[in-house]
Amino acid sequence: MRDAMLRDLRTLPKAHLHLHFTGSMRQSTLEDLAQNAGVRLPPALLDSDPLRVPAGARGWFRFQRLYDAARACVRSEADMRRIVFEAAEDDAGEGSGRLEIQIDPTSYAPLVGGITPALEIVLDAARLATEAFGTEVGVIVASSRMRHPLEARTLARLAAQHVGEGPGTVIGFGLSNDERRGDTSAFAAAFAIARRAGLASVPHGGELLGPAHLGEVLGHLAPDRLGHGVRAVEDPALLERIMAAGVALEVNPASNVSLGVYAQDALVPLRALVDAGAVVALGADDPLLFGSRLVAQYETARTVHGFDDAALADLARSSIRASRASSTTRARLLTGVDAWLAAPAPGDGSGDHGV
Repeated sequence: MRDAMLRDLRTLPKAHLHLHFTGSMRQSTLEDLAQNAGVRLPPALLDSDPLRVPAGARGWFRFQRLYDAARACVRSEADMRRIVFEAAEDDAGEGSGRLEIQIDPTSYAPLVGGITPALEIVLDAARLATEAFGTEVGVIVASSRMRHPLEARTLARLAAQHVGEGPGTVIGFGLSNDERRGDTSAFAAAFAIARRAGLASVPHGGELLGPAHLGEVLGHLAPDRLGHGVRAVEDPALLERIMAAGVALEVNPASNVSLGVYAQDALVPLRALVDAGAVVALGADDPLLFGSRLVAQYETARTVHGFDDAALADLARSSIRASRASSTTRARLLTGVDAWLAAPAPGDGSGDHGV
């Protein structure tokens, strides 16, 4: 009986703040690109099972190897535009009124003549996708911990040249890849460049490593949002510090389980973080590898963590408020969340009063 009372999560307005460019690809698109490029894909990228690897260096190596194999199938500007368009289309179909997609243009620069055209292609595709699907698409430029920090400064300067609030602009600067690699403090100068330009600071942290590393990220990179951040729950004082600073957490339950951080969905500390008062925005991270998109994360919150519709609406509101959406889009989405929750749940009979 309870199932009949549930509102459709696909119609819940929300913002999607943690989605990687290559990892956003549909499996069917990856297969098309691989065929066009004459590339033989690893079987793990072709089956329907989500990736499952052990926590640690060996697990990350397998994840990264598969990610690199998918990225190697992207061979042209047309491929890049297709990925952006399909990501926006898929998010629009799941009720996302705002998408902030993350890309390291360095990875695609050889295809199109440099990092500047690589970024500008994505920005133009984001603008056109916004017009096509109605989901406002902003872009996060992300540096990699695996590259030299001077390259991060170059990317931050490039990102700063395209800063904006509307669709097809750069709204944030991130730091991704294996948290165990690189010296966090060495990337502080790049983040300072980005902050001076008005970009949101959105580094990864607190998934593969725990509170000590999160403290370094907070101290050196001054995040507005943390990509993941779930391990903050292990240190109540650190979590209080995060909340006091107004830092939102981009929680990606499927990623946490796929990468072996938690053995099962029920162990992801989503409920603990929300109950503590943290600002949480659910994300899908890399659905190509982890096998589930944004609505699936909300479904996990509902079925595994016991969030009722009011709590799910609060999660959606948190994602919208933590976004860099335009003021018009923010207001529209928040109004939509209120309407979603105010509407009678299917099967409750509240709209059937006879005549």
